[in-house]
Amino acid sequence: MNLKNIKNNFYINLLIIILVFLLDRISKIYVIYLADKKNSFDLFSSEFLNINLIWNDGIAFGLFSLNEKYLYNTLTMFIGLVIMLILFLLITNRGLKQFSLVLVFAGAIGNLYDRIFYKAVPDFIDFHIGEFHWFIFNVADIFITFGVIFMILLELIGNNKSDNEKI
Repeated sequence: MNLKNIKNNFYINLLIIILVFLLDRISKIYVIYLADKKNSFDLFSSEFLNINLIWNDGIAFGLFSLNEKYLYNTLTMFIGLVIMLILFLLITNRGLKQFSLVLVFAGAIGNLYDRIFYKAVPDFIDFHIGEFHWFIFNVADIFITFGVIFMILLELIGNNKSDNEKI
């Protein structure tokens, strides 16, 4: 791969990261604004989707929510280290694997921003069927999830491809 292709990839990846980050920020700012304006965290309800603002101080989908400031800060630093590892993997990979890492990185940066500036991540998308509710999440979580699913599929396809080539 020549230098021109690497530069083009860099700018495309940077553009994706910026767009995901902005989409995430705008959606969160808008939902926070609506919650303040309505003086309620319950913003919208329908048969399958609710928009309810919650402040998640844990990790993905509200897991490991912590009240202790020391543990919260430790978890935030650990998440920062994981993001740096993802950045390293993003730089060292190419193609579709790099694209999936870009999605994960962009979403993770959006949530890390909230953890640093709000001390919690605003989650607001609540899918449900009847009384069964999935975890409440945000736009950054969508991109992280798609990136991880895409990576898993690439690994499964890659492993199957190499097994077939061996035969």
